[in-house]
Amino acid sequence: MLRRIHSLRAFGAALLAAALAAAPAPAQQPFPPALPTDFADPFVIPFAGRYYAFATNILEGRVNVPVAFSTNLARWEMAADPAHRTGYRDALPNMPAWSRPGFTWGPEVMRIGSRFVLYFTAPNTRSNQQCIGVAVSADPRGPYLPQGDGPIVCQAALGGTIDASPFRDADGSLYLYFKNDGNHPSARTTTQLWGQRLAPDGLSVVGEPVALARNDVSWERHVVEAPFMLRRPSGRYVLFYSGGDFAWQQRERLSTYATGHAICQGPLGPCADAPDNPFLASRIEPDCLSGPGHPMVFQANGEDYLVFHAWAARRGCRPAGNARFMHVARLTWEGDSPRLGAPAGQARR
Repeated sequence: MLRRIHSLRAFGAALLAAALAAAPAPAQQPFPPALPTDFADPFVIPFAGRYYAFATNILEGRVNVPVAFSTNLARWEMAADPAHRTGYRDALPNMPAWSRPGFTWGPEVMRIGSRFVLYFTAPNTRSNQQCIGVAVSADPRGPYLPQGDGPIVCQAALGGTIDASPFRDADGSLYLYFKNDGNHPSARTTTQLWGQRLAPDGLSVVGEPVALARNDVSWERHVVEAPFMLRRPSGRYVLFYSGGDFAWQQRERLSTYATGHAICQGPLGPCADAPDNPFLASRIEPDCLSGPGHPMVFQANGEDYLVFHAWAARRGCRPAGNARFMHVARLTWEGDSPRLGAPAGQARR
């Protein structure tokens, strides 16, 4: 009788194993976004116990620079403005005279002295190319007032300029990083990442730009963009950037857009691409991310956090509409090589 019971148990275990093997794998859940709404090219600045995030224009350009905020990095909300026609707060409600509204991209903010300086990309009405403008405000949420009679950087011969990112070095000197828009139809040339000194007030560039990196390896395809500079405790400088086609094409299982980094000897280089690039790319396992890009890093509670966007995805890691969501995750390091950690608000893994 005992042998029969053992035989029945073995048979039942075999049936269960066969059933589990035949069962379809569970549909992969997306990597949870910090803000599940369209919020591309995100940038975060901590201030006075809050975190403020800025993004590329939304609602077909009716909000030039949308703002979101958080008190704990785990829960984010869009900033409201009942007086605005959309109900959302616009950090840059009035565009400069040289620009055309509706295509305001990649805003980034730095506190310089007693005010906040916003760098943004917008079309130059004269050339119809994207160029870099600057605006100031006493409040990190805005409204920001555009400065000057024209853009502060506009590489017309190289297709225009996008993706401005400010950096303050350990000695207090200021720099601006950007990309020449070489993949613009008017140029069709190499895309490069550039660095240039900023004046002490942050409102203009000084000297000549220095080329730091270009699209010269296969994963970058025809584009490198979205530079962000960081100084490590080792004294090395890490230049984050994205490459490839930002879109999630229908013919592709996942977007080819990805994020890499270069190690630089100084704020203006020279720089060398890291051998393990891209350190952050589209993936289905262990959790869905498609097109993770436009990186930036900030510190909170003694930890580094990586901010980036990725395409909205549904179960099974399939497209879920034409929106890019903001992600905020811990950033860990192996020497000077960055590694993606757990999403903010989740336990480390």
